[in-house]
Amino acid sequence: MKKISLTKMIILGLILGMITGVVINNMASADTAKSYAGDISIFTTIFLRMVKMIIAPLVISTLVVGIAKMGDAKTLGRIFSKTFFLFICASLLSIALGLVIVNIFQPGAGINFVPHDVGALSAVKSEPFTLKVFISHAVPTSIVDAMARNEILQIVVFSIFLGCSLAAIGEKAEPIVKVLDSLVHVMLKLTGYVMLFAPLTVFAAISGLIAERGLGVMVSAGIFMGEFYLTLGMLWAILIGLSTMLVGPCIGRLTKMILEPALLAFTTSSSEAAFPGTLNKLETFGVSSKIASFVLPIGYSFNLVGSMAYCSFATVFIAQACNIELSMGEQITMLLILMLTSKGMAGVPRASMVVIAATLNQFNIPEAGLILLMGVDPFLDMGRSATNVMSNAMGAAIVGRWEGEHFGEGCRGAAPTKTPGTERPAVTEATV
Repeated sequence: MKKISLTKMIILGLILGMITGVVINNMASADTAKSYAGDISIFTTIFLRMVKMIIAPLVISTLVVGIAKMGDAKTLGRIFSKTFFLFICASLLSIALGLVIVNIFQPGAGINFVPHDVGALSAVKSEPFTLKVFISHAVPTSIVDAMARNEILQIVVFSIFLGCSLAAIGEKAEPIVKVLDSLVHVMLKLTGYVMLFAPLTVFAAISGLIAERGLGVMVSAGIFMGEFYLTLGMLWAILIGLSTMLVGPCIGRLTKMILEPALLAFTTSSSEAAFPGTLNKLETFGVSSKIASFVLPIGYSFNLVGSMAYCSFATVFIAQACNIELSMGEQITMLLILMLTSKGMAGVPRASMVVIAATLNQFNIPEAGLILLMGVDPFLDMGRSATNVMSNAMGAAIVGRWEGEHFGEGCRGAAPTKTPGTERPAVTEATV
């Protein structure tokens, strides 16, 4: 049988899903289309549950082994400081870009939205994010509870403590490190099996969404969506350009490699779904396992640049729609608030909507304005998720380059001598 790459299968599933969705939406009754969307969503639900099933053990094993193999606290501190600095800069850039674009195009001007019924917003109201809430949420009371709820930030905190402890006791930790290293290999093989279901999941998600809602919702909100996707496109261009300056032209190779997990994140609206594939592509590109395993999980809590750009863009859009003018000082304050609140997004259902609701409350903007976003939020979530995947991959490559790693032709610096026996088995593409 001819080998067909997973990327091609996902694209095929996307195209067939769009065609099927349009046909059902145009030819079937509204009840039939809604029933189809509800029934076929079982494939998406199963796939995302399988992904969530492997996330916790994969993050713990890769992150703990990566930290333990760094050797000393000095190396760990250096890599962590570089990672944190990079993610803070990316966060500021993404939030600021969202504010700039929404102020230039003003997509909410002229809507003159008057809030009436806020009952539909009960699902997204949440306790406002504060420094106290964020810190207390980051520290797990039980790692078992954190794993059960897939709280990525809490799992990362536990893994950092465990990895540092194993690194500190030296030789006595070797048996545990070997077991966890073996678990990494097992989880990567399991990931390969789970990814075989990705094309079917993409077909189900896209066909169900279009069958129920049709393309009309995208046309009616086309201006807002188009301007936000322009923001994401500019963000991609800026981050890839900066990565090319810091790493070298070889970053183009990583961009092509990362399209597969980014496409998976786009079609499933889940950055988590792309985590295993992103980790594999980074190591195939040449980023060492210790860097990729350390930077990527942290990025899923601190470097959600697509979601952060959306939060700033959408918050000002709602203010414009409600005819509320925000001064430059208030928007700078909003930028700083989003820097804090966005760090609590990991693992929170409909997290961007929750963060926006909390931010609106800070500036006395009616939370009912979220109604304006609900119809198109699923489509926007696709772009946010794909952007998050791309930014985390670029971040890992930059940190690896700062640590002296070489990624082949087109990379800055000289190629180092490889240490045999440190490579992990790759997650192979599906064979059809």
